Amino acid sequence: MTISPNPIEQSFKRAASRCADLTPLVYRRLFDEHPETRAMFRSQGSELVKGSMLALTIEAILDFAGTRSGHFRLIACEVVSHDAYGTPRELFIAFFAVIRDTLRDLLGDAWSPEIAQAWDTLLTDIEAYVAVPA
Repeated sequence: MTISPNPIEQSFKRAASRCADLTPLVYRRLFDEHPETRAMFRSQGSELVKGSMLALTIEAILDFAGTRSGHFRLIACEVVSHDAYGTPRELFIAFFAVIRDTLRDLLGDAWSPEIAQAWDTLLTDIEAYVAVPA
C-alpha cells in the first residue's frame, strides 16, 4: 500500500485496509452521539442513502484537504440543502467530526499526531467554509 503524504488521505487509506465499509461504523457513532439524526433517515432504502452520502462526503473531504479540484464544493451545496431540510448547521458540521472519530478509533495506534493535527485543521477549515456570513 502506497501511503500518501497527505495525512487525511493516509487516515482513509489505513482505515480501508482495516475495514471494507465505514458506513455502519460512522452511522452507529452518529446515531449514538446525536440520536435525533436517526429520524432523519427513512426506514426503507436508507442504507443506500447512508452509503452514498458517506462516499460523497469522503470524496469532498479528500478534495478539500488536497487539491480542491472541485469535489469539495459539494460541502457548500450540501450545507444549503441540509439547511432546507431543517438540519442545524452544528449537526451538519458534527458529521465530519463523527467521521474523524470513527477513523481514529479504527486506526488505534496508527492514528499519528500528524493525522490528528491535520484533522483538527480540516474540521476548523470546514466549519469556517460553511459558516453563515454575518
